[in-house]
Amino acid sequence: MNYLGHAYLSFDRERGEILTGNMIGDHVKGMLALEAYSPGIRKGLLLHRKIDEFADNHPATKRAKLFFRTDYGLYSGAIMDTLYDHFLANDPKIFNTEADLLAFSKETYQLLHKYTDVFPPKFAMYFPYMEEDNWLYGYRTLKRMERALQGLARRAVYMPPPEKAFTLFVSHFYELNQCYLELIGDMTTFVKNELNF
Repeated sequence: MNYLGHAYLSFDRERGEILTGNMIGDHVKGMLALEAYSPGIRKGLLLHRKIDEFADNHPATKRAKLFFRTDYGLYSGAIMDTLYDHFLANDPKIFNTEADLLAFSKETYQLLHKYTDVFPPKFAMYFPYMEEDNWLYGYRTLKRMERALQGLARRAVYMPPPEKAFTLFVSHFYELNQCYLELIGDMTTFVKNELNF
């Protein structure tokens, strides 16, 4: 799961602490670093790690990564994290309409604004672009997914050029969507158990 997935799976639409921890999780490494954060944000940081581990080890993800492994090796996991957000953004059981996704995206940015003082430097640097360009909503379209894969390749300096990944995504769209459908139900149950919902 990428940013939209972590936002959705926070199930924290009031205070935003779990959401914040979940969103900044890629930029907070090690157990000692957790001590700098409040209990709520720390819970979100740990949840982020558990979500990543659960998704990476799920049989559906392992199957999905096979489509990319020949060309992208270990980057197959990061590619699938990004692609899952497209299927989530278009999942009518979660976002019934395009307007629902847009409202969710705006609410997420508003909640995160309350915690900008705890953002790690890298996340603080690109959060304004995330909001201005509305990345969370943008995962809905294929054009924006192409851009998201280009962004991933820029951040992952040793990743091969992303054009083939996008071609593979489009050509195996329905198989990858099936992998998403197999994952999301199990993932939702797992996260709600972790959060005692």
